Amino acid sequence: MQVTRNEVHTPTAFHANVVAMEKGLLSIEDVARDYVHCTQCGACELRCPNTLYTGDFYRFRTRTVQLVKAVRALAVDSGIHQPGWQRWVEETDRQKSEPVLGDVPVSQEHVRDWAAGLDLPVGGETILFCDCEGAFHRTSVPRAAARILQAAGVEFGLMREQWCCGGPAAEMGYSERAREFARHNVDDWRAVGAKRIIVFDPHDYITFTEDYPSYFGDEYDFEIVLFVELLAELIRDGRLALTRPVERAVTYHDACRLNKRKGIHAAPREVLRAIPGLTFKDVDHVTQWSYCSGAGGGLPIERPDLTAEISRRRVERAAALDVDTLVSACVWSERPLTEQRGALEVMDLLEIVALAAGLEDAT
Repeated sequence: MQVTRNEVHTPTAFHANVVAMEKGLLSIEDVARDYVHCTQCGACELRCPNTLYTGDFYRFRTRTVQLVKAVRALAVDSGIHQPGWQRWVEETDRQKSEPVLGDVPVSQEHVRDWAAGLDLPVGGETILFCDCEGAFHRTSVPRAAARILQAAGVEFGLMREQWCCGGPAAEMGYSERAREFARHNVDDWRAVGAKRIIVFDPHDYITFTEDYPSYFGDEYDFEIVLFVELLAELIRDGRLALTRPVERAVTYHDACRLNKRKGIHAAPREVLRAIPGLTFKDVDHVTQWSYCSGAGGGLPIERPDLTAEISRRRVERAAALDVDTLVSACVWSERPLTEQRGALEVMDLLEIVALAAGLEDAT
């Protein structure tokens, strides 16, 4: 809304539409397109919880992300499709991975190409889940993740057949497709004896800790480990030594699904401050006031122009801190940020840690 200045793109409108539909004043056909304009960052739930008010309208203001997903699902169930989302989900269903643009062809045949030469086993109690963007585009990130785990002595394997987590399909309203992906992945984890799933992508983390439990209930008993929190622990315990100075001036981009949705912002900063030679210039806009990249909730698929402008503003603010590198812990945010970077280099936190650990060939 900060870009479009259109009030139908606000959380208030998202909730008011539901009230209007209930009263017969609007139909889902009237408002479905409005709900494209949400990255599901969760900022509104933190900034404006309205906890002093009573009644369902105000009470549910703390659940805007859930409401947006539900309205999008209602639209799909009513036969109303956004063309970009429909094409994206259909292609994901066909290839079992999202149709990201990259150097590696998107298919099950190539889903593990990123791990070439790393001698990674299949199966085991701990599985490293590699999201679609990392598997087919930003392959340097999962390679850095794997090399870091190996250097720290963490035993892990890969899935037999990894499909998309299903989170993006659910965010776009294709709930049944999302459940199909979830069912496959959970069955694969069980087949190889997995008990712990390590993820480096915040979108996977949200999907595995919120969507999957809602699908499977008590049956879902896996431990989901966020890589950046594990990484801080490995460094803190001396299991991963950061001995190579990294002479860069950096600031950190908070992924919305970590800091706003999950309250995770301390671990990545702990990691950055542990890297020798690094000049870390933090910002005061943490938690609900941090800046979004515009990469979430399917917005880049239907409104790439808005994602580009949101990312441009984010990079502009980072550049004002007089840094040379913008560090992120979200592979999905790194694509639009890189496209807008100007004089700034965009790096993943795992890439920069791999350099500090002397794993130059990690990427």
